[in-house]
Amino acid sequence: MCGIVGFTGKSAAAPFLLEGLHKLEYRGYDSAGISVIENSVINTEKTVGRIKALSEQTNAGALTPGFVGVGHTRWATHGAPSIENAHPHLSGKRKFAVVHNGIIENYAILREQLIGEGVKFVSETDTEVVPHLLEKYYDGDLIKAVSKVVNLLEGSFALGIICTDFPDTLVAARRFSPLIIGISENANIIASDVTAIASVTKDIIYLDDNEIAVLTPEKAEVFDLSGNKISKDLSKITWDVSAAEKGGFEYFMMKEIHEQPHAVKQTLSGRIKNGEVVFEDFSLTTEKLKSINRIVIIACGSAYHAGIVGKYVIEEMVRIPCEVDLASESRYRKPIINDKTLTIVISQSGETADTLAALREAKRLGSHTVSVVNVVGSSIAKASDDCIYTWAGPEIAVATTKGYSTQIAVMYLFAAWLAKHLGTKDDKYIADFLSEVKALPQKIEEILSLEGLLKEMAKRSVNDESLFFIGRNIDYAVSLEASLKLKEISYIHSEAYAAGELKHGTISLIEENRTVFALTCYKALADKMLSNIKEVSARGAYVITCANEGDTDFEKESNQMIYVPRVHELLVASTEVIPFQIYAYYVAYHKGCDIDKPRNLAKSVTVE
Repeated sequence: MCGIVGFTGKSAAAPFLLEGLHKLEYRGYDSAGISVIENSVINTEKTVGRIKALSEQTNAGALTPGFVGVGHTRWATHGAPSIENAHPHLSGKRKFAVVHNGIIENYAILREQLIGEGVKFVSETDTEVVPHLLEKYYDGDLIKAVSKVVNLLEGSFALGIICTDFPDTLVAARRFSPLIIGISENANIIASDVTAIASVTKDIIYLDDNEIAVLTPEKAEVFDLSGNKISKDLSKITWDVSAAEKGGFEYFMMKEIHEQPHAVKQTLSGRIKNGEVVFEDFSLTTEKLKSINRIVIIACGSAYHAGIVGKYVIEEMVRIPCEVDLASESRYRKPIINDKTLTIVISQSGETADTLAALREAKRLGSHTVSVVNVVGSSIAKASDDCIYTWAGPEIAVATTKGYSTQIAVMYLFAAWLAKHLGTKDDKYIADFLSEVKALPQKIEEILSLEGLLKEMAKRSVNDESLFFIGRNIDYAVSLEASLKLKEISYIHSEAYAAGELKHGTISLIEENRTVFALTCYKALADKMLSNIKEVSARGAYVITCANEGDTDFEKESNQMIYVPRVHELLVASTEVIPFQIYAYYVAYHKGCDIDKPRNLAKSVTVE
């Protein structure tokens, strides 16, 4: 969840570290710091708050000279946000500085051992054990010391390390937490993800679990924990650097909302040919599919909501029981998964800790695993048997928009692919369905024209303390995502309910002037939804209904209407979610919230 950058090169390190941390702000953080070596001394600057404050106190890095350093944005896990708990952390003799992403699960034991040996700790963090352990085991051989310490650590971590005895050397190590190496002519760098380094280089190396990288300005070498050198392939960043800039929008979230037509088009690109779906380099065979009697979709947050859409679409088209499970629950409840289970895991970053652990458990139990991720080369992509990339490009805002839209687009493609290979739908149905899928980018583009209307409508909810979303079937799945969008960026309490469940208790929460959003685009249950709207309207609710163009039956029972283009009823999630992304954005905007960096949240959840 934290952000890591590191630099060794022929120019000053601090300006790059500050800029890299700025690019990683979207991951969420509460404090930040940098350490740079100059004249065999580690100089460290920290702040509680934004990178802007750190930049000001270092005069944009000019007051922290040196050519090798590490930087960090912290999202508090062990200890409150404070200068003492902010990274980098130093060893007792200030020989080592360390930044860390992840959680060291056995830190308490290690800490007690070190305290017993006379080590003085200045923070409450799990991270601080690392520099003290490095100093304990260091005998002049840096790689040997790092290997020893990494072998002692349990949990997940990505580490950036500098040592005063090696004033041009940057060391990195990882296990279960993302870390990449950037290679350029004048510098070699590390970062939590490519957004921090894309302006410097497009040549990268993906560091794998239990590997150690040793970087100098001239070269980058990778070793295993036994000190053996490993040959690594060079990869290329394929998206344009401008994709990580705001491009004239005030916030990344609105930019990414407007990027959805293009992002979905990219997801579909090259995958629909001659009326059927084609996935390249796919190992899942028809023979294997015919042995599958159950599908399990595992994810967290918005990806979980995309999985619920996937469940409805897959079960309708393929007629195989499909279960959607929260990764944080699945990994700990002895899931009933075997070699007749197909497991689909969904994660925008491909680094979500709970999802990765659940994936590994599913594989251990014999399941074939398919991942749906955005980040090429991510841990989940590598660990799964097959991977379908969403190709959404970088998503900077913490609240996902195009990430969700491209994930459900993949669900449509995969459902059609399954239906073709299992023969559960005929060729004409699949071709017609895919024709409508291909039309989605244009439909989404049309909905973006509602922005002005939705901006004005959003003013109503600025003073709402609690509101509700109701829907059935896929409409209910979208209600979950619409509700999450609103609560995570505007901090308004919001709940989504399956509309048929209202009468079983939750209708007691409906009172005079309570805002209720009714989603009614799933045509098969439109009549049922009309009855549910009447139920809440009769109790004084202020009803805002989202319906397909031409479905005017809801107007009489609704206070306001939002109309979206009509699509195949299994595809309504793609059109229905867009207005509520925009609505949530403008509620937060009218309230003056920090839309791209909502409080207490992080973009990539790489800890439990």
